[in-house]
Amino acid sequence: MRLATVGGGLWLVAVVMLWSCQASAQTAAPAAVAATQDILFAPAHDTMITQKSSPDAWGGERTGNEPTLSDRVVSYTIDADLDAAKHAVTGKEHMTWRNRGDRDVHSVYFHLYLNAFQNEGSTFFTERNVLDRDHSGRGLATLKRGEWGWIRLQKVRQGGAPLKWSFVHPDGGPDTDQTVVRIDLAQPVPAGGTLALDIDFLSQLPRVVERTGWWGDFNLVGQWFPKIAVLELPGERGATQVRWNAHEFHFNSEFFADFGLYDVYLTVPSDYTVGAVGQLQGALEQKDGRTTYHFVQGDVHDFAWVAAKGFKTLEGTYQGSGSPKVAVRVIYPMDYEASAAPTLKSSIDAIGYFSRTLAPYPYSTLTVVIPPYNAQEAGGMEYPTFFTSVGLKYVKPNTWTQMTSDFVNIHEFGHGYFYGILASNEFEEPILDEGLNEFWDNRMLCERHEDVVLATRFTQWLGIAPRMTGFEFERLTAMLRHPYDPLAQNSWDRLSSDSYGTVYSRTATAMRDLEERLGTPALEKAFRLYYQRWRFRHPSIADFRAALIDSSGNAKEVDQIFHNYVYGTGTLDDGVSSISSYEVLPQAGVIWKDSKQSEVVADELDKQIDTQREDWKKAHPNAKPDNAGPFPWHSTVTVVRNGIAAPELLRVTYEDGSHEDVIWDDDRRWARFDFTKSSKVVSAELDPDAHNFLDANRLNNSQTIHADGAASRRWTADVATLLQTFYSILVTL
Repeated sequence: MRLATVGGGLWLVAVVMLWSCQASAQTAAPAAVAATQDILFAPAHDTMITQKSSPDAWGGERTGNEPTLSDRVVSYTIDADLDAAKHAVTGKEHMTWRNRGDRDVHSVYFHLYLNAFQNEGSTFFTERNVLDRDHSGRGLATLKRGEWGWIRLQKVRQGGAPLKWSFVHPDGGPDTDQTVVRIDLAQPVPAGGTLALDIDFLSQLPRVVERTGWWGDFNLVGQWFPKIAVLELPGERGATQVRWNAHEFHFNSEFFADFGLYDVYLTVPSDYTVGAVGQLQGALEQKDGRTTYHFVQGDVHDFAWVAAKGFKTLEGTYQGSGSPKVAVRVIYPMDYEASAAPTLKSSIDAIGYFSRTLAPYPYSTLTVVIPPYNAQEAGGMEYPTFFTSVGLKYVKPNTWTQMTSDFVNIHEFGHGYFYGILASNEFEEPILDEGLNEFWDNRMLCERHEDVVLATRFTQWLGIAPRMTGFEFERLTAMLRHPYDPLAQNSWDRLSSDSYGTVYSRTATAMRDLEERLGTPALEKAFRLYYQRWRFRHPSIADFRAALIDSSGNAKEVDQIFHNYVYGTGTLDDGVSSISSYEVLPQAGVIWKDSKQSEVVADELDKQIDTQREDWKKAHPNAKPDNAGPFPWHSTVTVVRNGIAAPELLRVTYEDGSHEDVIWDDDRRWARFDFTKSSKVVSAELDPDAHNFLDANRLNNSQTIHADGAASRRWTADVATLLQTFYSILVTL
């Protein structure tokens, strides 16, 4: 609506003129260029990678002795000017890119992510109609007149020569999608050569839909500039030939880019608060009520910033072994002042935890932005050295508000490692970022003894404060009974947004299960090896698997998780089917001993048994009824398997209070375990210590021959907890 009220008519005319210029520049590329363009796109659907990358992928493992942290393939120098009234950014970009391939490059591909929000014909909106039919996910805002967003290329030049461009659809999306553009070069880039382009562009921010946009005087400027796609070489992330990894902006997808250097000048109204990726350089330049900020950051693969009127800042520092002194800054609206201090603390705590458990944080800044009311969809988004959080009116210890604030900050900071430094492909392998990050975040919560507390101030006053561990909560939401998509699936080939969401919870649950199998020290060592090998490169899920196996030496357990859950949709559901017992009494009939036949007569045997019972009672006058006797008991416990095989511990408890453990570790669909003791089995339980986190149904894990309300109490507790979650959400509306 703001665009329509600020110079509406002239603005629309200007837009039409820009579209006309765009159309004239989009003429077909010369036939010779098209004919020599032999570099294909990465697959649109067959994206699951099972072959690990070559050791020299992405230049080989970083030793720490190189002049830069990463192999800087690209550099961007950008001058950006924000028209705050129109929420539009005019930009001039100078980009250099190094051709790592072994052949000439005649055309390059760029992402124009903001075009996902220019109309309902984009891949983003088209998929939204399919994947989120029940409107249960994120990014569901309806844009009205003047609220759409887009990015327009105005001029593209190579050494002064104007270039032509055209929109392409690498994933087979609708023809109306314009999130990927091909630029045909005047001069090809030779193998090992460097391309320099000068690009003039205009970015119109959308009203906040997801991850970027404006609301009121708040502008989160993300995915706002033309960004070159990634050229992958054979041996890198499953590639068998040189290929462009240039996916459209899908509804559930995020991003992938080369490491590089960003040198960015931002000019905004002087009464706006500004924060950005990287370090602020020198003194601010002020002129005519506008201020120019200069930010620089190397060894990252994206750049985002915020400009907001009336926002405040809170600052702190982190100092830890191996890291530079880190300046931590929280930018927040006054409505959410209560969130500022908790956000600063949990962000600094997260730097410390990830630095200690994976590797020291390598950057000198961290900027956290709390979006205003009505811009929540701009929250919970990560960029290198910069993320957006969540705003709360109050943050009270031991309520859902504290947990929400802490977890969002820990999670978004954690992306700085799994998405940022490890730089996995969020398009194709969300498990490597969202999934592994969710797992590591929950480990931090466990170390802090910080549970998921589902209490509000009101329920606290009532004395109701349900809580569970983070991993218990993840397990409840992981769709373990009916998973529809492998964890290694890409972000768009999913049954639904709910199914995509399990890449968080089911990955965290699977990794927690693997930790139980390998042991905590072995798993932590494996994660550190994964980080050491792949920091400032771009690993695949197969590279993660290789690190787990190489470090732990336990290919059997790792492969079972990967085969059944990462690459498959297996379920685990073992249960106790029955318990039966009988007293082992002397038996009637004919027997042979020393070649002599004798017969035991039933009537005589009954008298003998009765006599033995009486004699035993006299000898044990204080014995409880049915507790024991002169004869042993034979008990049989039958267990069944309704899913994939997994090692199970079966614990049987006898009537005298003692118990015995046996291991069930084979591929049988059912098994019987027999026990002969002086007391009979009265209960049996699989996985009594709850080590199998992937078990889809724990209610059938146990059985008892006496009435026992434990299972129903456990089920009731789970239901009560979920109800409390619902009530807590209602209170916030």
